[in-house]
This record gives sequence, C-alpha cells and structure tokens, in this order.
Amino acid sequence: MWALRRASTPLRNHGYRVRTSYVFGKLEVPYFWEGNVAGFGTTAALSDRFISFERNNLATWPSSGIYINSHGLSTQAGAENSGEEDDVEDGFSELDETFPTTSPLEDSKAADDNEQELTSGSKWAPSELTKAIWNAPALSVASALDKWVNEGNKLSRDDISSTMTSLRKRQMFGKALQFSEWLEARGQLEFNERDYASRLDLIAKVKGPHKAESYIATIPKSFQGEAVYRTLLANYVVAKNVKKAEEVFNKMKDLEFPMTTFAYDQMLVLYKRIDKKKIADVLLLMEKENVKPSRFTYIALIDAKGLSNDMRGMEQVVDKMKDEGIELDVYTLSILAKHYVSGGHKDKAKAVLKEMEEFDSNGSQWSRRLLLPLYGELQMEDEVRRLWKSCEANPRIEECMAAIVAWGRLKNVPEAESIFNRVVKTWTKLSTRHYHAMLKVYGDSKMLTKGKELVNQMAERGCRMDPLICDAVVKLYAEAGEVEKADSFLVKAVQQYGMKPLFTSYMTLMDHYARRGDVHNAEKIFHRMRQSGFMARFGQFGTLIRAYVNAKTTAYGMRERMMADKVFPNKALAEQLAQVDPFRKTAVSDLLD
Repeated sequence: MWALRRASTPLRNHGYRVRTSYVFGKLEVPYFWEGNVAGFGTTAALSDRFISFERNNLATWPSSGIYINSHGLSTQAGAENSGEEDDVEDGFSELDETFPTTSPLEDSKAADDNEQELTSGSKWAPSELTKAIWNAPALSVASALDKWVNEGNKLSRDDISSTMTSLRKRQMFGKALQFSEWLEARGQLEFNERDYASRLDLIAKVKGPHKAESYIATIPKSFQGEAVYRTLLANYVVAKNVKKAEEVFNKMKDLEFPMTTFAYDQMLVLYKRIDKKKIADVLLLMEKENVKPSRFTYIALIDAKGLSNDMRGMEQVVDKMKDEGIELDVYTLSILAKHYVSGGHKDKAKAVLKEMEEFDSNGSQWSRRLLLPLYGELQMEDEVRRLWKSCEANPRIEECMAAIVAWGRLKNVPEAESIFNRVVKTWTKLSTRHYHAMLKVYGDSKMLTKGKELVNQMAERGCRMDPLICDAVVKLYAEAGEVEKADSFLVKAVQQYGMKPLFTSYMTLMDHYARRGDVHNAEKIFHRMRQSGFMARFGQFGTLIRAYVNAKTTAYGMRERMMADKVFPNKALAEQLAQVDPFRKTAVSDLLD
C-alpha cells in the first residue's frame, strides 16, 4: 500500500498530520478483496490519537484535510473542494441485485447480451411472469400479479430472480419495486438479507436514498447486515452526497461489519469525482486496516491519475498493479488509452490500442466497442473503417453505438446516420441512451434541425424524455448559438417531467452565459443548481467568476460566498478574482491614496 500511495502526486512540502475523527464513499458493482495486505512498508506511526509523518516521508496525493482514526474518515471543515460533479458514469458500476463479482467489462458484456436478447428477440423470450409485469399499467403491478397467481401459475425463486433481473436491466425500477413489495405482502417469498438489500436499492432508485435509509428501520434486526448498509452506501455515492455517504460508512464501522474492499472502493470513486486530494487518505486508511487493493482499486486510481493529467503517476500505478500480479485486461487498457488520447500522447495511445486489439485476435469481440471511439478520437478514419468492416456483417448493438460515436468524432455524419438507421430497423425497442449517441453527433456538428427531428422520432417510438436526452438537447441548442432556447427547454422539461437535470446541463448553460459576460443569467443558473441540490464547488465558482471578468464588472462579496461554501481558489482563480475585486488596488489608486 505504501508503494501504491507513492505512485501519486507529492504532498504539500510540509509536515502532514491526520487526527482522530470519522468518514465515507460509492460503488455499484461490489468487488471483494483478496486477503490481507502484507509487506507494504511505511514510516507512518499509527495510534488512536493521530497519524504523523515527517516532511519527506510521503510522496503521494496532496493533503485533503480528512481526519482518520479507527472509525474511518470524515471531511474536515473548510477542506478544499477541487473537484467537480461528474454525471458521466465511470463504467465501474451498476449495483446489481445479485451483487456480482465480475470485472466491469464482464458486467458490461452481460448487460449487452441481455439487452440484445430483449431487443432482438433472437436469443431470449421473456417468461409469462415477466410479460405480466411488463404489460401491467404503471401503478397496477400488484393487481396483475394477483390475477396471474389466481390463474394457477406457480412462483419459484428462480422465476423471481430472472424476472427481477430483466426488470432491472430495462431500468423498470418502479415496477420492480412493486413486484418486491407484492412478494413480501403476499408471502410469496421468504425474504433474506439480500432480498431486503435489493428492495432498499429499488427504493433508493425510485424514491431517493433518504427514503431507502428510512426503510432500514422496517427490516428485521437479524437482516440489517452488511449487504443492506453496503447497498445504501452505494446509492449515496451515486447521489454524490458526501456527508451521508460518510455517515453510512462510519455506521458500518460502528456496527463492526467486516469492511470488504467494496466500501473503500466506493470512497475512491466518490473522491475521484468530488475531490481527488482525498484519495491519499482512503489509501492510508486501507493500509491501517490491512485491506489489500483489488483490481478495481487500481482501475479507480489509474482513472483518477489520468483525469488529473498525471501520466507518470498513472503509469506508476500500472506498474504497481503488474507487480502485484494483476494483468491488465482490455477494459483497463481502454482507460489508459483514453487518458493518453486526452493528454495528447498519441504514440502511447496507439501502442495501447494495438495491445487491446490482441484481445480480438484471442477470440474476444468486446474490445471493438472500446476501440472504435478511441480511434475516432485520434482521427484515424482508416482504423475506424477497418474495425467496423470486421463486425459489419453481424454487429452487436453496442458495436453499432460505438461506431456511431467514432464517426461522430470524425465529423462523418452520413456514416453515423447509416449505422443508426440500421439500428432502428434491427432492434425494435431502443432505450434513450441509443438515441443519445446519435443526438450527440448532431449536437457536435451543430445540426439543430436534425437533432430536433430525432427527438420527435424518439418520442413517437415511446421513449420518455430523461435527464440524459434532456442534457443532449440543451447542448444541441447551446452549441447552435440558441442559449436562451436551451435554457427555456430545460425549465420546461423539469416542469413537465418532474426530473432533476444533470449537472452538465446547468454547466453548459452557465458556460455559454459566462462567455457572453451575461452575469445576470450566469447567476440565475448558479442559483437554480443550488435549488436542484447541487453543491457549489470549484468549477461552478470558476465559471461564474469568468462571467464577471468577461462583463468587466466587479463581483461584490464573491470571496465571502466562496468561503461560506468552503471553496478556496487556486492560483489561476485567485488571479481572476483579483480582476473583479471591487477593492483591488492599482498603481494609480496607490498614488491617489
């Protein structure tokens, strides 16, 4: 663990001390640690009072201001929040009812298989029980199930598990929750802890994690175990609610549950999104608790280093991963390639992509859907065309979507449209995320009219507007220069569908208003984000201050507002703040004084 923490950015050049107190974190696919850690030599002196390091003993992530003790972690009051909310899922997730222990790629593969079966009808046919729930009116699942049982049909646990899985895969969480409630109310299933955990997860998805937490009190004490709290933890991390996530983590420690890697990996994912400086503290606590890093731990750290554009640190984590005997799979390689591409290291990216292609030569077809968008990002049209041709005769739906993304990045809209039209004809029941891929192509190419036509087509085929599509439409309008229409659309979508917009939808609007120097509307979006429950962070304040800078006007009380939200400027933002400070001094003002 010591070596792993060394594979990160240096701490501030002064002594580092972690005192006693409390914490917590998210994940959605549980990963289990392989035994206890050993051989991670460290110069840290651990005690119940505090952990102290000499000045040069740590070469790790910057200090975060998290307190550590035997209970866990807690965010220090006033700690800097350097990260931003991230609405794009990492691909590490999806808390599944069956709590799988597969890799992220395997989970994705299983989901792809299931989706193809559901949409093409060529491999899998839904059971009569599943069809009864699918066809039931939105709020009448119980009545439909009563009728189904009264007709003499029998239920087995296998039937229930299969039906619940299919409902989850199709994101029919409301009906899945009604199904779970009916099973318990009618005595059709003897609930165990995993069944209660599944119910809690559905409540969190449908009604929110706070309602799910309240549900725990109704669960028999003997079943209020680690699986239940782990599920609650994952959902608070999904919601990016740091305070509640930390509370649940500490609760698990207080209840003396066995702390598997799941909880620590959740924390890594959470802090990777919210504040990367806290990652070192998670690793420190893992070391103190003798918890050995898993494959997922390394993947999260690789991604965090890549997001920080620290290629050397990312490569050091990879080296440590190899030293521990963990081979890089195609999914991990795709993360490396992604960050090499975004960091401008094209030669390194190409080398990794070629290594990924070796998985195809060994009989695996799953690398193509990862390779296509990356080749598109590198503007390697010949490679995109070659890969697409290799699967064009009988492509999986995810390979089609990957090809659409790739052609979109190459600005080849006709090719993307051709594949999308094939998808529409081949798979009869598409989800909003399939439309989102093509909608993004239109948005990036500023093709507003075609984008609007696609949204209408989606509605005609029975797809409901969701936050992802809403986000794409906002960007479609904004990139076409119609920011006011994008703003108006978002307001109407929230009112009509009662949904919470994505963080990126608000940031798109605020960014465009800031470019114009439109302080009034930038402040309006900032306020609406607060109303929607998004905490004010570094990124929001940075964009808001840029609006004042571009408007060449002063920002009264901005420093105080940032301090109230415990957000502290870095050097670049401090320079921008100085430009809009109503009390700043100049050479002339000094003379006048």
